Amino acid sequence: MEHDYGILIVDDEPNIRSGLAKGLVKEAARIETAGDAEEALRKFAERAFQLVIADVRLPGDLDGLELVSRLLQEEPETIVIVITAQGTVEMAVEAMRRGAYDFISKPVDLALIRQQVQKALTHHRLQEENRQLRSRLIAADEICGIIGNCTAFRDVIRLVQQVASTDATVLIRGESGTGKELIARALHDLSDRSSGPFVAVNLGAFPESLLESELFGHEIGSFTGATRRKPGCFEQARRGTLFLDEITEMPAKSQVDLLRILETNRFVRVGGEESLTSDARIVSATNRNILKLVEEGRFREDLYYRLNIVPIEVPSLRQRREDIPLLVEHFLNHFCQHHRRPLKAFADDAMQKLVSAHWPGNVRQLRNLIERLVVTEQADVITSQMLPSELQSTIPFGAARIVPLAETAEAAEKQAIQAALSQCEFHREKTAKALDISLRTLHYKMSRYGLH
Repeated sequence: MEHDYGILIVDDEPNIRSGLAKGLVKEAARIETAGDAEEALRKFAERAFQLVIADVRLPGDLDGLELVSRLLQEEPETIVIVITAQGTVEMAVEAMRRGAYDFISKPVDLALIRQQVQKALTHHRLQEENRQLRSRLIAADEICGIIGNCTAFRDVIRLVQQVASTDATVLIRGESGTGKELIARALHDLSDRSSGPFVAVNLGAFPESLLESELFGHEIGSFTGATRRKPGCFEQARRGTLFLDEITEMPAKSQVDLLRILETNRFVRVGGEESLTSDARIVSATNRNILKLVEEGRFREDLYYRLNIVPIEVPSLRQRREDIPLLVEHFLNHFCQHHRRPLKAFADDAMQKLVSAHWPGNVRQLRNLIERLVVTEQADVITSQMLPSELQSTIPFGAARIVPLAETAEAAEKQAIQAALSQCEFHREKTAKALDISLRTLHYKMSRYGLH
């Protein structure tokens, strides 16, 4: 048998049970019988059956109708075919209403019931294949997390597909919350290294004294507290991908070390002497103007050109507004299922505000908003009045005056930092974490924008 199907036959007449069992022996890997509903439920609890054939009239406290309900309550995917004597068609119709797949009248025509069983098992197989397909699609979406259909985003996806199969070093640039790590994971998942590890490290999250150990590892006794040998990110990512996020936060000495690794593919643990080989593909990312940092001498020019073999620019959510309804639908479905909430929808006026909003936090901000609304709003339809206050006064897209992009981005960044500081009660570490930037970057931006 191609599929390990099981059939349970339930009838109070021994001749019918044995006759059906012999006649259907080629249709299933195993066939069992039961004389009443209680025995059928016991056997059903012990072993899974894909198909149950049951008489409507059964002895005992439970009849065939109640058996149909109980079986489908236990396992909704089970296919139940009921058989009934002449004159009880109404009962068979009731069984269908309760979820039975089909009914066949007595006396039983073996050829007909075999045909119906084949049809039912084919139906079951197709259902199972569809469930598996949906699971693969959902899993693929969770792995890549890339959703978008606008021209700018399709260009990004096309470039990812072209570059993924190579070992070329990639530099991903884009604002915070645009999905740079998702792009990096897609590069890994679509590559020949997909069976290897994907190691992500946020370079802005470590003080300079610990960053070297985090990247390259350390030997026992190399510094106070180093009680055991620790492999660094370059070792952990062997035969895989190493994602260096916030690459512009890397201090000068670490920049020199990284450049040496990129040129020689070798490194040494902190406190060690053995030269180790690096076999990790390097993908880096930044939300800052790295060229400006190079011009100011704050980031090594030679390292920039070594990292920027293949540049990928991830558009902001403001640059892909036509994707917002698609993203909203995806996040709604995801969070309604995740939080076990009834499926919701957005009214036209609410969707218009979402499309017109500025979104300084980009897709991450939109995602968090949708999750909040799914959890807190009881209505099935979300209207514009239910949106947070910062979206209520949104100027429709295209109605505002045209301003330079740099001015727009800086104003949005300042506003986002102000809002985050206020929500985090001016706790700087919490604010930096909420904005997904390093504390050092937050201090720099607060000084730049005069925020105290």
